[in-house]
Amino acid sequence: MFGTASGIFFIGYFALQIPGALLVERWSARLLLATTLIIWGALTTLTGFVHTPHQLYGARFLLGAAEAGFFPGVIVYLSHWFIYQDRAKAIARFMSAIPIAYILGGPLAGAILGINWLGTPGWRWLFLLEGVPAVLLGIVTLFVLPDRPTEARWLAPDERDWIASRLAEERRAKAHFEEMSILQALRYPPVIILTLGLFFCYSGGYIFWFWMPTLLKRMTGWSDLHVGWMGAIPFIAGLIGMLVLGWNSDRTRERRWHFAAPQLTAAFGLAIWFFLPHSTALLMVVFTLIGFGSVAYLPAFWALPSAFLTSAAAAAAVGFINCTASIGGFVGPKIFGDLSQRTGSFNTGFAVMIACWIIASLLVLVCPRERAEVIS
Repeated sequence: MFGTASGIFFIGYFALQIPGALLVERWSARLLLATTLIIWGALTTLTGFVHTPHQLYGARFLLGAAEAGFFPGVIVYLSHWFIYQDRAKAIARFMSAIPIAYILGGPLAGAILGINWLGTPGWRWLFLLEGVPAVLLGIVTLFVLPDRPTEARWLAPDERDWIASRLAEERRAKAHFEEMSILQALRYPPVIILTLGLFFCYSGGYIFWFWMPTLLKRMTGWSDLHVGWMGAIPFIAGLIGMLVLGWNSDRTRERRWHFAAPQLTAAFGLAIWFFLPHSTALLMVVFTLIGFGSVAYLPAFWALPSAFLTSAAAAAAVGFINCTASIGGFVGPKIFGDLSQRTGSFNTGFAVMIACWIIASLLVLVCPRERAEVIS
């Protein structure tokens, strides 16, 4: 049930990725992101009231649909503010929220799971409390987030003009290449390659993200609170890796190896498990390497679509890549759960994770040279 509930989120998530990205490009990032946060927060809180597996599956599906436009929308939004040479750093700072959420959320979730206020189990309180900040931040976003640099009141007029001129210069440089329609962009070979690469990346990565607390508890016997604290360590490594590799990717103007190296590190880390005597210390080393590899690639990867494409074509490509690849977020955890149940061991699932990360690395490495690399 856990694997299905974890994975079914991505069926709803799949449906609205491209519309969400296009709405940011053609309508308003402020309105879309604020609405997404408010609806997602409300649905998360309501998840605390489910009583049957089918209610849980329905809640997870709706959560996925509500969240669908948020991530691709933010990636498109950042391309409205940062030129290509600075984009990976900006994406790294935004996406650092992922490991930070695991670092802070793990121990906090472990503590909440241990409570029983008003006779209500801790897991229900976890959902009830988790949704409230999203609703509040959605309301704040509605009033403070500017759609474009030209609307930013906290920038001086010359600063707004400078940002706008740099972005316009980038668009003019890319105008030397053939302009693509949305359908042409979705059939563009580099977009297909990136989609396949991210599919395998997500298939392996989401197994780790969803199953790590369960794996730690079963393999060590730790309490929920202890699992929360120790489970934060891999994501500290991921946070550091994300910020460092995002900075270095912009510095070197290189994206593909900054994607592949973390993926191969995660594969190598998990492969160690098969060849060394098992211990709690080894488990934490393995999980730390995977934690690094499973998030540090993100800034370099998401700087790539805007290097190939511009405007609506780039927005549609971001949505298409993420929504199609997100199927891996369903497939990976589901396969891992089924294999673990059938074999009574995690090892076959671990082998699947290693294969996914290696395939993802190879696919992105063969992706053609970025247009923006050629321009610069």
